[in-house]
Amino acid sequence: MTTARPRLALTMGDVAGIGPEIIARALVEGNLHAFCRPIVVGHPELLRRALEQIGRPGAIVPVDPPFDALPDHVISCWNPAGDEVCTVMPGVVQPAAGRAAYDYVVAAARSALRGDVEAITTAPLHKEALNRAGVPYPGHTEILAAECGVREVAMMLYLPPGFAVRGPRGLGVAHVTLHTSLRSVPDLLTTPRIVDTIRLLHGFLQRLEPPGEAPALPQSPSESPRIGVCALNPHAGEHGLFGDEEDRLIAPAVAAARNLGLHAVGPVPADALLRRAVAGEFDGVAAMYHDQGHIALKLIGWDLAVNVTLGLPIVRTSPSHGTAFDIAGQGRARAEGFLNAARVACQLASTRSEPLT
Repeated sequence: MTTARPRLALTMGDVAGIGPEIIARALVEGNLHAFCRPIVVGHPELLRRALEQIGRPGAIVPVDPPFDALPDHVISCWNPAGDEVCTVMPGVVQPAAGRAAYDYVVAAARSALRGDVEAITTAPLHKEALNRAGVPYPGHTEILAAECGVREVAMMLYLPPGFAVRGPRGLGVAHVTLHTSLRSVPDLLTTPRIVDTIRLLHGFLQRLEPPGEAPALPQSPSESPRIGVCALNPHAGEHGLFGDEEDRLIAPAVAAARNLGLHAVGPVPADALLRRAVAGEFDGVAAMYHDQGHIALKLIGWDLAVNVTLGLPIVRTSPSHGTAFDIAGQGRARAEGFLNAARVACQLASTRSEPLT
């Protein structure tokens, strides 16, 4: 167990997007200090500009690991990268921003692995900027998996209890495949990979305790988390009429998960399954690919949905939205999604004693 107010690293993401602004708003308008000891991981000059942009200038104090004596109720900022990002233009894909975003995430992950911080909440990065900077990973999940030396990871979108879903645990949607083309998804699906996703989702839901402001849950729920497993094809393939992945890969994975003692049901057509899950019939959903889970959860939760990386030995959350280049630098970004991600990160850091596996 960690302290009542865990140390939370807030990575600035791609600074050409809204990352600096949503962090600034979360700090001064969302009262982050009330539930954590935040450390912004990014360039202090960009944070200063963001604070001025929203009309809330504040004192920024440079800090370095191990963060043993964080000054309270001031804005602590750690810059593990260089100064090149200070010339980045808002709303434009730039290699310098991609490289800095990568450096911020790597530094925060290593800090969490050392125990300097208890959790990480990441502002959005831009995948094209990463690529143009020569970063060999398409997103946060892959970067963090490499830094933590793990292979079994899953990206989950999570809506806490009371946020547009009726289940007592909220609703988590984990994805078997991630940042890949739709054409490649059937070839990437394997029965063990589906089982791993179900298992990771089960482990998260089983240990999750409720946020302080959410409806109360039992501390140790007696009922096993209920997980619905999506079909890949329309109508679950109709036994081979529209594809055989359900019979050949997904149904055996569900059977294997049930043999492990997990409460798994499926494969169920995704359109029906997500509706049933939102209504409270399931606590978690294993989706076969990115948009299968993202579209449904963003439709009902949008900025309230929190991205949680499962399978890491550290806690990492992020908002569900992207870099929003179209409004970057205009003072129009909203911080609710980032605040919700920070709250979930602090909840996980304060209540767990094991990796999210």
